[in-house]
Amino acid sequence: MVERSARAGDEVESALGWPGRPPEAIALGWPGVSRETDPESDETRSPAVAGSTRIERAEDRERSAPVAGERDGESAVARMAGAAKSAKRARFDADETPPVERPDDLDTPVSRETALPRPSEPRIIVVANQKGGVGKTTSTVNIATGLALGGLRVLVIDLDPQGNASTALGVEHHEDVPGTYEVLLEGASIADHAVASPEAETLSVLPATINLAGAEVQLVSSVARETRLRKAVAKHLETAEVDYVLLDCPPSLGLLTLNALVAAREILIPIQCEYYALEGVSQLMNTINLVKGELNDDLRLSTVVLTMFDARTRLSSQVADEVRQHFPEQTLDTAIPRSVRISEAPSYGQSVITYHLASAGAEAYLKVSEEIARRGAKENA
Repeated sequence: MVERSARAGDEVESALGWPGRPPEAIALGWPGVSRETDPESDETRSPAVAGSTRIERAEDRERSAPVAGERDGESAVARMAGAAKSAKRARFDADETPPVERPDDLDTPVSRETALPRPSEPRIIVVANQKGGVGKTTSTVNIATGLALGGLRVLVIDLDPQGNASTALGVEHHEDVPGTYEVLLEGASIADHAVASPEAETLSVLPATINLAGAEVQLVSSVARETRLRKAVAKHLETAEVDYVLLDCPPSLGLLTLNALVAAREILIPIQCEYYALEGVSQLMNTINLVKGELNDDLRLSTVVLTMFDARTRLSSQVADEVRQHFPEQTLDTAIPRSVRISEAPSYGQSVITYHLASAGAEAYLKVSEEIARRGAKENA
């Protein structure tokens, strides 16, 4: 048998679900567990200072100055983190699998107050970028979870035939499951097919199945093919209490993405901090302008999220600076760092927030969710 180091052994045991230290051991204050001893401490922290691309190392976190913009939202993030712990315990209870006994987790107080401000009217946000691998689905899933854990009512509509958002939110999406396809092609109601996600009490998902792969061709000959989703969402909002509708699109500019752009009022663009990611943005902006001029006058670019930020490379900082120059008002202060935990979470059918609350990725997405909610409330005030 090949000998493994203690650190490698911990990682393997965690991946296989063996007994040992749970992912949230740091956040729960386990004795002898700190960011210096946990493998997650090797990851970088996300920048949260406006206009800055500097990333804090985990070991420097205790010495860092307070981050701009966090004073008002500090308690909100704490309550969202508490809600994430509660959601994780609920998942264990639902599976009838008792969690590992840990002293600080048995009586974790979870505030029932709304941690994040509620918008004056439902915000319909399409997460779009025709380039693949930039973090569209990952951002949709984790932002939706963060908003829901903040007390907001969130609906995720999965428009990608791969159904990755449905998988990450713990919702079944095999061929026999009705969902987005039935809404677009058969005129079904969203309320009839939306499914509650185990990630949060106020989070629901309209799942996508492989049937959507043929929807592009079928929609070509359909009447009012570009406005089918908009009508379905508008009808749903007449009776349902929803604060946020997040639309996860496939990595293309076909009819599925076009339906999402017509149905939405805002666009959130995840931009990977690499050179090629910038090339696709100009093409997406041209499409947005065409849609805005012909099909949806209310559409506007409201949010840009920097993803996969790597503090070890100068390129990430250069790309982040360039994005902030082009979209100074839309780019969020917090960037999403590269994180192993973010990549692992979907394989467990979870967001990174409930999978590993103490990770850099979870912390960044909680801050991004808070930024989005507070910006929206400020604009509507």
